[in-house]
Amino acid sequence: MATGRKLYRSDDRILGGVCAGLAEYFDMDSTVVRLVYTLLTVCTAFSGVIVYLILWLIMPPKH
Repeated sequence: MATGRKLYRSDDRILGGVCAGLAEYFDMDSTVVRLVYTLLTVCTAFSGVIVYLILWLIMPPKH
């Protein structure tokens, strides 16, 4: 069942718009997504940085 939603990098960005884009896609507050991302990155020996860079490259910008 398609909802018509697409995942884009957001214009509400601090660095690349990835966390804000994920927040918009899942209809959440971008601050919550940024805090969860930061916590997970610190707890996983900063492997979240690599995931962020990959998402930054593959997620298209919002037009």
